[in-house]
Amino acid sequence: MTSDQAVAPASRPAATPATRARYRRILRFAGWNLAVTWWYELFLPRIGLASVAARTRSKRMRRFAQRFHALAVDLGGLMIKVGQFMSSRLDVLPPEITTELEGLQDEVPAVPFPQIRALAEAELGVPLETAFASIDEVPVAAASLGQAHRAVLTAETAEHTGLSAVVLKVQRPGIDAIVDVDLAALRRVGRWLTHVRLVSDRVDAPALVEEFATTSLQEIDYLHEGANSERFAEEFAGDPRVTVPAIAWERTTRRVLTLEDVTAIKITDAESLRAAGVDPAEVAPVFAEVMFDQLFTNGFFHADPHPGNIFVTPHPDAAGERPWHLTFVDFGMMGEVPPGTRKGLRKLLIAAASRDGKGLVDAIQDVGVLLPTADTAQLERAMTHLFGRFGGMGFAELREVDPREFREFAVEFGDVVRSLPFQLPENFLLIIRAMSLTSGVCSALNPTFNLWDSVEPYAQQLIRDERGNVVQDVAQQALEIAGIAWRLPKRLDSLVTRVEEGDVAVSTPRLEQRVGRVERAVRRLAAAVVFGGVVIAGAIVHATDAVLGTVLLVASLIPLAFTVFTGRRGS
Repeated sequence: MTSDQAVAPASRPAATPATRARYRRILRFAGWNLAVTWWYELFLPRIGLASVAARTRSKRMRRFAQRFHALAVDLGGLMIKVGQFMSSRLDVLPPEITTELEGLQDEVPAVPFPQIRALAEAELGVPLETAFASIDEVPVAAASLGQAHRAVLTAETAEHTGLSAVVLKVQRPGIDAIVDVDLAALRRVGRWLTHVRLVSDRVDAPALVEEFATTSLQEIDYLHEGANSERFAEEFAGDPRVTVPAIAWERTTRRVLTLEDVTAIKITDAESLRAAGVDPAEVAPVFAEVMFDQLFTNGFFHADPHPGNIFVTPHPDAAGERPWHLTFVDFGMMGEVPPGTRKGLRKLLIAAASRDGKGLVDAIQDVGVLLPTADTAQLERAMTHLFGRFGGMGFAELREVDPREFREFAVEFGDVVRSLPFQLPENFLLIIRAMSLTSGVCSALNPTFNLWDSVEPYAQQLIRDERGNVVQDVAQQALEIAGIAWRLPKRLDSLVTRVEEGDVAVSTPRLEQRVGRVERAVRRLAAAVVFGGVVIAGAIVHATDAVLGTVLLVASLIPLAFTVFTGRRGS
């Protein structure tokens, strides 16, 4: 997909009566709710009626979410995707909205099979009876952008692909036009939001819409989804925890995707898992670890890991320690974490596991969520207080906490958090969505699941990995300092030569003596820095590798001796 496709013009698409009605309905909904928000949140406080706005806020938010839920189910298309995105925005949206929308799924009726047949045959260029030995006309899944049917490949195609039982995924007819209309309406709403300081101070709405547009356009390109699937499979090649369905490229186009049928037990179907001899409580930490690997190590992650896209596939005859594995499907919505952001996320995870409030705030700044100008002292205090009171608690334990404690915390620190200049780095919406869905799936598998139980060992492994990086950094810096110190006398000698030749006007008869003192001082300083760096590296490594740690500690004696004896000679 080209950048021109990803960022389409903000103009309205070619109009038909249906698209015009859809476009106007979306804008009417957005316009009315923006007007209501302006009245209560901006106008009333200006005339001294802030208490009225505060008293009705919870009810208004809930009614908005309910009306949007109804709109999304009725319209389908990208409106359901918008609702799903909103449900994951726990960072900026109140719980009255996220709770109402968190159950929003693709609640749309299936497309009649004759329409699916017509589109698939036009894409594949052959009748379905030629392409498949059989096909089930009853869809296995119907979504807002497409629907899926089970099928069996012909013997010839099966021989070429190595597949037999497959799932045929076909776009909903006319979905391209619906996506164009929805994106045009959302872009216009995004421009409106730039004039609402309540929103524009917190987020770049047009940029957010464009990120959503890019993801949506990729999601309706099944060639892109197939390529994502194969890349994801390569990332986990040889990993017994994860499998990915193979793609039948001979029967795949931009609007039709044919893939291996890997249907198994839905990850949150606890009853079926137990019947298959799988303990749901054992699945939760493995799923969390796999998602952590994607976000913090691989940098290429499944951004839509809701229960319908993750299966648990039992294999009781396996000789390994885990007689089941996770099967991921639907790779239309994927995200990438740039190396810089990934490093910041690793730092954030380590700080969270260590209950380090200041480290957490530093990591948030590194990731780019906070602007560099933000005054973070109060936020550090809030995070320290949060860790001190609630750190390490699982969801079940948090539910037992007196709600008044949460309210007191919100009153004390809510204004601090809301006043900070937050921004959303690229792809951060998808990261938040992935982690939110991961948390929800783990809690559904085990209500007492404590995410810290998975975070802490993973963070400890990251710390061990980072130690190796620290040693490399210290060694590199020590070599750089040593190189500078070694080259400095030559530079000073060159300076003396230029002085003697009259290129530099200096009237100092004891210049050479002073240069000698500078040389010795700089070399002692460099040796001292190298000594300190090697000692620190040795101490860090010694915790996990006693032999290498001891070698480094002994090696540190060399620059120490140089520092001591050079100092004595020069005194």
